[in-house]
Amino acid sequence: MVKNSFISVIFQEKKEENRGSVEFQIVSFTNKIRRLTSHLELHKKDYLSQRGLRKILGKRQRLLSYLSKKNKIRYKELISELDIRESRNR
Repeated sequence: MVKNSFISVIFQEKKEENRGSVEFQIVSFTNKIRRLTSHLELHKKDYLSQRGLRKILGKRQRLLSYLSKKNKIRYKELISELDIRESRNR
């Protein structure tokens, strides 16, 4: 399955997958977001999926803000690995 292969690529260096960790949850939400986005490109009027996407985006945003406050280094590494933020030139 795509989800498991992507997770294994991200967490190669860790021996044990901690499915409750913030990083794992962010990776899981990112996979769901990418899947729903591709679904919504085909089905533009699927409003229930749009609502679900917005809910998942909010959850991921809250987790990312928590991680950025808790540990900036892990936050920046995860953002660069997942490629979910545009780099700011400031």
